[in-house]
Amino acid sequence: MGSLPPPYLDFSSANQGNEHHHQEISKDNLLAFFKSQQDLLNHFFKHLDLSQTLDFSRILLSTSGTVFFTGVGKSAFVANKICQTLISLSFRSSFLSPLDALHGDIGALSSSDVLVLFSKSGYTEELLRLVPCAKARGAFLVSLTSVPGNPLAGVCDMNVHLPLQRELCPFNLAPVTSTAIQMVFGDTIAVALMAARNLTKEEYGANHPAGRIGKSLIFKVKDVMKKKEELPVCKEGDLVMDQLVELTSKGCGCLFACG
Repeated sequence: MGSLPPPYLDFSSANQGNEHHHQEISKDNLLAFFKSQQDLLNHFFKHLDLSQTLDFSRILLSTSGTVFFTGVGKSAFVANKICQTLISLSFRSSFLSPLDALHGDIGALSSSDVLVLFSKSGYTEELLRLVPCAKARGAFLVSLTSVPGNPLAGVCDMNVHLPLQRELCPFNLAPVTSTAIQMVFGDTIAVALMAARNLTKEEYGANHPAGRIGKSLIFKVKDVMKKKEELPVCKEGDLVMDQLVELTSKGCGCLFACG
């Protein structure tokens, strides 16, 4: 994780003496950024412990309670997104704010629940303070971290190591690779659980009644068609002026004429 950035990621010399200096983004440099990120993600895939991942997947699949996710900062956004994905797949899941948990929300946890804690470093103070309170509720705790030997992994019931070579950030600080790894890991687990549950397309569609997904999977013609009494209808002998009211009031943009 402490490796130096490649030359195209090192901005330090360009920024010396000119805080607001801007460089042009060339096509080659942009391509190099994506290639570097790809290499960093490949490092994750190559070194991920599948036995840990399998155990984690089976725990989520077999839990009789709710799978809670938590995190701080960027990891919290990832945790919330994975939670929402599982909910859309008909799994009982919820996001637990570590701050709110210590001010009453910890009451949502029970001994049948799993609490998944996202943290790149495993040194996040808010999560470390949450652990004893969550354990007191009897929940099963799983940490997802990227720094070996971190304290959070040591106090949870289970840890899954998410291998991280370094951040794409030239300073190795901004979490732009670690969060991508967390997201890829969580979404892939979600799809594995979806397959294990044999979720059907109809069941998935039922959870998405709005938007393009709902329209393509569950909506039928009868759900959107206008009924007979809602149609603007006129006869040959009707006055045109009278039918203007009929036309505008039904909001169809057309008038059906019958003999």
